Amino acid sequence: MYAIFVQMVRFGLVGFVNAGLDASIFFLALATVTSSLIVANTCSWIVAVTSSYVLNSLFTFAVKSVRELSVRGYLMFALTQVGGFLAHTTALVVTAAYLPLPLAKLIGIGVGFLVNFTLARTIVFRAR
Repeated sequence: MYAIFVQMVRFGLVGFVNAGLDASIFFLALATVTSSLIVANTCSWIVAVTSSYVLNSLFTFAVKSVRELSVRGYLMFALTQVGGFLAHTTALVVTAAYLPLPLAKLIGIGVGFLVNFTLARTIVFRAR
């Protein structure tokens, strides 16, 4: 149980770093590359999910991933991140109908974190 808690904390730290990276790339892309929110957000998500895969492979799930990076592993990780994004968005929309928006957003982030962690741990970085 302790090992899972440590992984969750590390996953959260990586997520915090990548949230900052995501926001930075998003605003940089808006200022220099495009005026499209969708294009800027896609650029920032690609950078953030790539960074997240590398950091989680080398830091969070190093024992399970054997510190190996692979295209297959990256694609599986990116796919799980989409799952977390969808869970986050769904939780946000559903709870926003009943709760103040900041609380709904926090719940969405929590749900997305749990889904992302679970999918990454059980699918991408499972024991080999």
